[in-house]
Amino acid sequence: MLSRLRQIPAGVWALGFVSLLMDVSSEMIHALLPVYLVSVLGASMTSVGAIEGIAEATASIVKIFSGAVSDWFGKRKLLAAIGYGLAALTKPAFPLAQGIDLLIAARFVDRIGKGIRGAPRDALVADIAPPELRGAAFGLRQSLDTVGAFVGPAFAIGLMWLTANDFKTVFWVAVIPAFLAVAVLVVGVSEPERAEGMRKIRFPLHIDELRRLGGDYWLIVIVATIFALARFSEAFLILRARDAGLPIALAPLVLVGMNIIYALSAYPAGVISDGRSRLTPLAIGLALLIAADAVLAGTSGLYGVALGVALWGLHMGLTQGLLATLVADVAAPELRGTAFGVFNLAGGVATLASSVVAGALWDSYGAPATFGAGAACALVALAGLAVAKSRAPGLGAAHRG
Repeated sequence: MLSRLRQIPAGVWALGFVSLLMDVSSEMIHALLPVYLVSVLGASMTSVGAIEGIAEATASIVKIFSGAVSDWFGKRKLLAAIGYGLAALTKPAFPLAQGIDLLIAARFVDRIGKGIRGAPRDALVADIAPPELRGAAFGLRQSLDTVGAFVGPAFAIGLMWLTANDFKTVFWVAVIPAFLAVAVLVVGVSEPERAEGMRKIRFPLHIDELRRLGGDYWLIVIVATIFALARFSEAFLILRARDAGLPIALAPLVLVGMNIIYALSAYPAGVISDGRSRLTPLAIGLALLIAADAVLAGTSGLYGVALGVALWGLHMGLTQGLLATLVADVAAPELRGTAFGVFNLAGGVATLASSVVAGALWDSYGAPATFGAGAACALVALAGLAVAKSRAPGLGAAHRG
């Protein structure tokens, strides 16, 4: 497993470190934002769900266009740089915001940047990595991304302690790694030349190009969309821990713990899937999400919440990189940006719905209803995965494309 790390191209490593640095910046802010909204600005749980859902859905809607444009224009790195640059430029808006309206706007614009960069970056990983290393490459990028996702909250915890819970100071420090991420992308990533004779696609999102994505691709999108309905914002994990008695200053510890497990499991899951079926670890991941929701719905203590968060992190490690790998496996090289864009749009709309409903259920019936509904949706997704496998027996086989 370690020997395969040396075989992964340098460009994939650089993209992983770009993701790491931007996630350090983003998660320093996002780990504190739900508590800041509720405890300082007096927002309701429904508002938190709506803000998180709209933010993530915005990113996903933009991804469909940026991915398709990267296919048509043939310049994935340029679009990724624009997206990361926009996100970096908007980071100062978080500490400058004086009320909930400007915070919503800052979150919204930040996610536009994420949307612009997401599909071109994932398509760039697929372009750079050889097919026999594709699962490992996506697993590595996901692992490095997730290292940033727990380093960021860890920094936030330390800074909250050092500054006596000064949210805005933490938000200002978060600006620094965002600009470092842009620098690494510009210097460290070289986009491969398009293969000779590769068909030039029609104008972005042409109906004929969408048809060319194929039946296996659309099966993956359907299953992943149902899955996204089950996986609402991690903001609710933070708030569950707060209700169980976790002090406000330690709220980011929830994301630290979850993302450590996520980072440690994503790369091995990708390596294991190379040369084998990718659907088995994906099914195990769905089962772990059901278990996580069941624990979080039924517990009232911090130890129970910790177990639920750990299971949540493990399910992320076994699913997120593999879903991206499946898209890369089945999409034609010249349509990878479009494929990732459509895939992320579907997931983003589902995340919007699930986060809003999760917040409303919490406000009306409490945390058990929120996590119970998530478990039910995950069970449906698991059944859908079995149906997809029966209808397309070759789906999930590695070394495709």
